[in-house]
Amino acid sequence: MDFAGYDKDFRLNGKVALITGAAAGIGRAIADLYADKGADLCLVDLSDSVHDAARELAGRGVKTHAVATDLTVSGSVESAVSEALATFGRIDILVNNAGVVLLDAAESLSEDLWDRTMAINLKVPFLLSQLVGREMIKAGGGKIVNLASQAGIVALNRHVAYCASKGGIIMMTRVLAYEWGRHGICVNAISPTVTLTELGKRAWGGQVGEDFKKLIPTGRFAYPEEVAAVALFLASQAADMINGENVLIDGGYSIS
Repeated sequence: MDFAGYDKDFRLNGKVALITGAAAGIGRAIADLYADKGADLCLVDLSDSVHDAARELAGRGVKTHAVATDLTVSGSVESAVSEALATFGRIDILVNNAGVVLLDAAESLSEDLWDRTMAINLKVPFLLSQLVGREMIKAGGGKIVNLASQAGIVALNRHVAYCASKGGIIMMTRVLAYEWGRHGICVNAISPTVTLTELGKRAWGGQVGEDFKKLIPTGRFAYPEEVAAVALFLASQAADMINGENVLIDGGYSIS
């Protein structure tokens, strides 16, 4: 696939995006921006509030479909993808955003917390990528954007399961990009620092957040809209030669 230029307004008109964890936080910010750029949306989330998000975004003139499901339950990934395909006929963009942060010291972390972290943060994104990737191969191309984390490349206290899962996402991204690039599919990851979602604000408020920001050269945390901007770029034609990369949004935290 040769270079054919790109829309300098980064429009996604005519594209269909499936976004997990789309009811709130980073996933909702990505859905908002994709809708503003004209993409039709299949929004997937554990929370029933995903239906509210779908109704609100449909008011912007795009077609939306909501799926409220636990993607770790057997058959739910297949069902979500089938619903998206039945509704829209195709999936051009997959955003694997849903994830959990379950923390404990390495010597204390339970097997259940490890398994839940891996299931949600790594297994589900792979299964979705596999199913959607098959459709993209048949269609001749597509974009997959995986939400990783700075925790995928640096060690953080009490984050052993989370760091392992996000490191796995980064390597999964690279392998899928290597195998599927010849099919016109670009697979990339985004690794934010602490992001000021409602959950992020609660977890990193007060002195703990102020202390951590001192380790970030830019001196602040990220906003969901900043992560969404990178997700838009990676989903656009402008990023057709970016494949297998992990884009850090960490204010320089991982420089040293």
